[in-house]
Amino acid sequence: MTLHDCGVALMVLSVSGLTAVAGEPLDVAFVSRHDGGEQRYVVVTPDGFQPGARASILIALHGHGSDRWQFVRDARDECRAARDAAARRGMIYISPDYRAKTSWMGPAAEADVVQIVEDLKRRFRVDKVVVCGGSMGGTAALTFAALHPDLVDGVVAMNGTANLVEFAGFPDAIAVSFGGSKRDRLDEYRKRSAELAADRLTMPIALTTGGRDAIVPADSVLRLARKLRESNPASLSIHRPEGGHATDYADATEAFEFVLSRVLDAEYRP
Repeated sequence: MTLHDCGVALMVLSVSGLTAVAGEPLDVAFVSRHDGGEQRYVVVTPDGFQPGARASILIALHGHGSDRWQFVRDARDECRAARDAAARRGMIYISPDYRAKTSWMGPAAEADVVQIVEDLKRRFRVDKVVVCGGSMGGTAALTFAALHPDLVDGVVAMNGTANLVEFAGFPDAIAVSFGGSKRDRLDEYRKRSAELAADRLTMPIALTTGGRDAIVPADSVLRLARKLRESNPASLSIHRPEGGHATDYADATEAFEFVLSRVLDAEYRP
């Protein structure tokens, strides 16, 4: 299914349409305010969802080389754990392209996710917004939360980096996304490094890392975790010294439950 954004009348239609296909992915197109191009995100409403009901949202950000369908269809553990967590909690599940395969949460991707959150708050009665992701998506979740803590109530970041100044991977893709190399746009790399803005990460947050991850080394996220232990009691770090560039289902589920219990459970007290 494809839905094009055409104004208020279509927003009402979209809500009823989403209810009619609860549990099924709906591909939503919108015009980006950032540059006027068409962008997309996928919506999956929980079973039994009713129009007008209050609901929280889980936004899942894909990894490098993937697109909005990764966290909707992929069988890898991180993706299954995200889908299952949203289903258990009756959350609306959102998976954006956020500029697709080489995003790295650059300015255009950031603007798109802000617009998506605003759009969802118009379409639905939104309680809480949690962002998650793996690899590039884990990096992006941290970046977006540090840039927009007012829009984010919780974060699950799996196998990402928290420092794009020191990260050496995918330099060409990141330079395109950020508008230049580190030499040319160091300010942009610093701005998007969550480790350098740890004080803004006051929401419940879970981080997973692997000690043998050679694709996105764990060092910066482990340093971030140490900072958060001092400033944020609702933070969790799951580090597997022998682990690689992946989070298994059990660890991912633990990370989601840690964050979602603190964000969604009324009886939780920090």
